[in-house]
Amino acid sequence: MTTTRKPSSQDEALENIFGAPLADLYERAVRPGASPALVRALELRSFLALAEEQVVRVRDRVHASMAPDGDLDQLSAEVLQSDVHWLEAALDGRRGYRRALDSLLSAMPPPTARPAPALATSLPPAPPATSVEAGVLARGR
Repeated sequence: MTTTRKPSSQDEALENIFGAPLADLYERAVRPGASPALVRALELRSFLALAEEQVVRVRDRVHASMAPDGDLDQLSAEVLQSDVHWLEAALDGRRGYRRALDSLLSAMPPPTARPAPALATSLPPAPPATSVEAGVLARGR
């Protein structure tokens, strides 16, 4: 599964700040002229999703080894100590990515304060009508 599909704890915040679902944000980020803040935020989000996945894996492994119906002969303080180190590393990574993402998002103006993107839908001015065209238009009324 790619990181674009892995959930993260900051998905809702990103969708609220950038005003679109994550799938749309990832599409926007690869287009020419994409907002550098959006690209950076999605990059941090991907790192965060991976870090959170690692936290969950280690947590689940510890829970399984400590289950009430678990085999006591399989319980190992050495293995649990290794899991503690893995968990500390995963949590440190998660905290770092959350801090970086929070910092980036807090520096952005709220969505309502951002100007709406300019639409390039205006047409060039029409040339003035010639006397023949003006006569045809007048008769058509």
